[in-house]
Amino acid sequence: MGKKDRNEDTGTAEKEELLKRQKEAAEALKKAASELAEKSAGEKEKPAGEKETAEAKNREKEKDSGKEGGKEEEKSASEKKDPKDEKIAELTDLLKRNLAEFDNFRKRTDKEKASMFDMGAKDILEKLLPVMDNFERSIQSAPDSPEVKGYTDGMAMILKQLEKIMEDAGVKPIECVGKQFDPAFHNAVMHEEDEKLGENVVSAELQKGYMYKDTVLRHSMVKVAN
Repeated sequence: MGKKDRNEDTGTAEKEELLKRQKEAAEALKKAASELAEKSAGEKEKPAGEKETAEAKNREKEKDSGKEGGKEEEKSASEKKDPKDEKIAELTDLLKRNLAEFDNFRKRTDKEKASMFDMGAKDILEKLLPVMDNFERSIQSAPDSPEVKGYTDGMAMILKQLEKIMEDAGVKPIECVGKQFDPAFHNAVMHEEDEKLGENVVSAELQKGYMYKDTVLRHSMVKVAN
């Protein structure tokens, strides 16, 4: 099994596990909300007589305990939380965490897919560069005669079409002649002294270099002056 297949299997298993946890949290939250709704409905359906009796007892209890006792009871009641409310809050927090984790997983997966695509595209585009070089050499070395002009023009049209395809894919030539030598983009294979040029200036391009998006597809082979 290749590295790509293992990454896809791992990503699928991780995604299924996140979806499973998210589904369980949502079901638990739904169940807790249903129980809370049933409890509230049951309290509303109590007979009026029971409610009046309970209210009367509460008023008598408040009178007996006094103001201070009433305040402490109210404070204790406000601080005490319903277990179902606590469960709903816990499950809601769990659901939010699962959603955030799933979103991070989706972003990470998209980034990995884009990276794998760029790696594959870069490998194919790099193999096409020698083909372009051969077309350029053939056109430059072709004799200037009517007999071969048709073939030369045909090769020039094919080269132009190939360059357009490469440009649409994100490949662009590196400008080097007259630029300051930069080892990140240039590969110096020759050196010359030229008073007309500054120090470490590229005086000639021996082989064209290319960029693929933000990375170097092939360094320019150059001659450097001074």
